[in-house]
Amino acid sequence: MKNQLKKLLEKILRIFATAVLNKYRPEIVAITGSVGKTSTKEAIYSVLSGGFSVRKNFKNYNNEIGIPLTIIGAETGGHSIFRWLAVFLKAIRLIIATDKNYPKILILEMGADKPGDIKYLTDFVPIKIGVVTRVAPVHLEFFGSLEAVAKEKGNLIQALKKDGFAVLNGDDRLVSQMAQKTKAKIITFGLLPQADIYAKEIAVSYSLSQKNIASIQGVSFKLAYEGKTLPVLLPQILGEHLVYSALAAIAVGVIYNLNLHDILEGLKKFEPPKGRMRLVKGIKNTLIIDDTYNSSPLAARKALSTLGQINIGEGKKFAVLGDMLELGRYTEPGHQAVGEAVVESGVDYLITVGEMSRDISRAAIEKGMSQDQCFHFRNSIEAGQFLQDRINAGDLILIKGSQGVRLEKAVKEIMAEPQRAKEFLVRQEKSWV
Repeated sequence: MKNQLKKLLEKILRIFATAVLNKYRPEIVAITGSVGKTSTKEAIYSVLSGGFSVRKNFKNYNNEIGIPLTIIGAETGGHSIFRWLAVFLKAIRLIIATDKNYPKILILEMGADKPGDIKYLTDFVPIKIGVVTRVAPVHLEFFGSLEAVAKEKGNLIQALKKDGFAVLNGDDRLVSQMAQKTKAKIITFGLLPQADIYAKEIAVSYSLSQKNIASIQGVSFKLAYEGKTLPVLLPQILGEHLVYSALAAIAVGVIYNLNLHDILEGLKKFEPPKGRMRLVKGIKNTLIIDDTYNSSPLAARKALSTLGQINIGEGKKFAVLGDMLELGRYTEPGHQAVGEAVVESGVDYLITVGEMSRDISRAAIEKGMSQDQCFHFRNSIEAGQFLQDRINAGDLILIKGSQGVRLEKAVKEIMAEPQRAKEFLVRQEKSWV
């Protein structure tokens, strides 16, 4: 019965969303990929919002219910029939009357938990620009293989018309191959010179000559496009994967004929979403890299690589890593690969949380890390309380795990201002408490 009601709700929302799209005809920028969707959405919004009337997904509304709600401009009705009636009434008003302030551009992150999800969305959402971030082993228990994930994500590109644009990660083989699925114009981005828009000389930027956690400014790189090279600084951002998000946003800005100066000015407003490589001040003059929104083997290795590149002087580096879920048969090798990356990134202390994360510790120890440097906990609060006594001034702590591990609770245990958790951390709504 519950599933039938959900299907009915999806059908009603789709009908309303289709009618709204047919009336207002906004241009759609759609983003999909295994990782980096939300950050890329935020980066694109930063670039376009200065010169256009733009709306992006509300919260994490990226599925068959969330996308129509974003199109309508309403939040979920949850379990309240009255709130859903209010949503329907808002949609009817949009269709009958004319809202002069309806956005000209919709930036829509499109998720896919199972085969058919992307096609369901593209069947009623006409896309002008399709962006694909990366294909990685996420939700493999539902797809079975990376190739199946790529096929699903590729449906976004296949849906583009001839006058559309495909913005593809040129460094990812499976994403690059999606160019064969469309007659739309192709723009590639990445870190390799073969891409149309690429970044080089990526580095952590410091505000002082003395490199320590107090002087970290963000990430800097040189942008190469059409024979030009321009310096770029992304304040308050860490992580090579967020450079990819910035590059995708630059590509979209170019498509909209914005000049590079305006595009790069817009990117200065780009902040990663909560729980995605955000810098949070910790107790005892420490610094936390909060990457607790979710995790996958690829994303965890990228985060560890960033940690390894940061010079913090006399401080120690901690990696707090939780279970990575929905990996199917890739569960054990995926966790083991992360354990190897822990050692390669020069982590001083490894803290793991959850049963599956034990494979991270085992692999790290097999690669040469001392058992005295590895600690394991059943839950995130225990890990956070352990860190309170272990960390010291100048230390840098990366915290990352899948949503189900709730590692934001560990961040809250060691952040300098826990009373501001709702402002800085993910999953602080009442429904998560």
